[in-house]
Amino acid sequence: MFLNKNKHKSSFEQAAPEVETAKKGEIFSWAMFDFANSSYTTVIITAVFSAFFIDYIVPEESTSKDSYWSIAVATSTLLALLLSPLAGAICDLSGRKKRYLAYSTVICAVTTALLFFVGQGNVWLAIGLITLSNASFMLSETFCGSFLPDLATKNNMGLISGIGWGLGYFGGLASLALVMFILGNTQALDKAEIISRHQTAMIATGVFFLIAAMPTLLFVKNRSKPTPGFENAKTKDLLTAGFRRFKQTFDTARKHKTLFRFLLAFMVYMAGLDAVVKFVGIYARKELNFELSDITKMFLILQLSAAAGAVGFGFLESKLGAKKTVLATLLWWIGGILAIYFIDNISAATGIERKTLFFGISLVAGSGIGATQSSSRAVVGMLAPANHSAEMFGFWGFFSRLGTMLGVLFGFLSDAAGRQNALLLVVAFFAAGGLMLAPLKIDEEVKKNS
Repeated sequence: MFLNKNKHKSSFEQAAPEVETAKKGEIFSWAMFDFANSSYTTVIITAVFSAFFIDYIVPEESTSKDSYWSIAVATSTLLALLLSPLAGAICDLSGRKKRYLAYSTVICAVTTALLFFVGQGNVWLAIGLITLSNASFMLSETFCGSFLPDLATKNNMGLISGIGWGLGYFGGLASLALVMFILGNTQALDKAEIISRHQTAMIATGVFFLIAAMPTLLFVKNRSKPTPGFENAKTKDLLTAGFRRFKQTFDTARKHKTLFRFLLAFMVYMAGLDAVVKFVGIYARKELNFELSDITKMFLILQLSAAAGAVGFGFLESKLGAKKTVLATLLWWIGGILAIYFIDNISAATGIERKTLFFGISLVAGSGIGATQSSSRAVVGMLAPANHSAEMFGFWGFFSRLGTMLGVLFGFLSDAAGRQNALLLVVAFFAAGGLMLAPLKIDEEVKKNS
């Protein structure tokens, strides 16, 4: 409890200096990064490369196809998990958030393009490049999020975050359309040509990411200032101080109990969401016999509904508050996953084909993808201590990656017990996260600290 909000604040809680108000053009430029990086997660992690990896990279005789993909996701997540809080601390010390955003963007784009060299049987080369590209993607997402408190007020943070996430899904659509144009009708191609076209699509995805990120890198202002004493610090000094500050990060977060407890809940329900994002393409391909054209239609539906959901729930958040909005999206997800789990029963009872049902469920449930993440990002922005936004968003990234590590259990459980049964693990993650979130007084804490 704060006895005196002004007199007794610690150095972690001092009010941030006044900054120039962001204009609409700059906010749009910031949101364009969501447009840009959605190309990576849509094409590489969710829709195209994950299924390509299972079908063409992993040897046909392997019985651990989903587990290999889990290893790729887990190793990249572990790397990002270790680096996120450290990188966030260094950002706050140096005041160079934009520079680190640029570094992580370029590394992700280049290593994505290098997937061009992955062919049949190159499982570990693929895992290595996914490790680098996905870790860089995760770090860039953290750096981008740390700009949010500089661009938005606590009153419109949820809306601006939602607009960014909503725009991101149009980036996913655009990149997916580009990749589908390159791949063409794969049913009419032999295996060698399919592999060749997928390799070309990886270059196109990397280039798309880099070009689409240019508005952010060029036009968003870096308002953060170096911590006193670190104005001209060398990289070695920043690393040393960053490690020292990294050790303090847990203490900082624990001082802000609501934020820390929210991050724990966030970690658990993000495990469910990550399992959906990382394995839905594989599930559709293997359990419902989707062709590439079916997957394309499914992701068109997902992207559009997710974009609408991100913006729609952003408006809803201004009415309900952050916590109720996140809880609403979690209930939304539980209903959607249970519908998929019982899809055979629903199909038998209604006479509707399973593919058609899955498209319908995707349309409804998909609107929660962006909403859950956008609302969560806004909560962190509202609760983060002033002058430590990058550090706290690095911490947000840390817990997000822990959630991903939990989520990849889906792949191992899928190989052991079947994909349909593994869906119950996803439901459990959403339910547990919701139960952890429900008692928190987030909106009250935001009002107290505003």
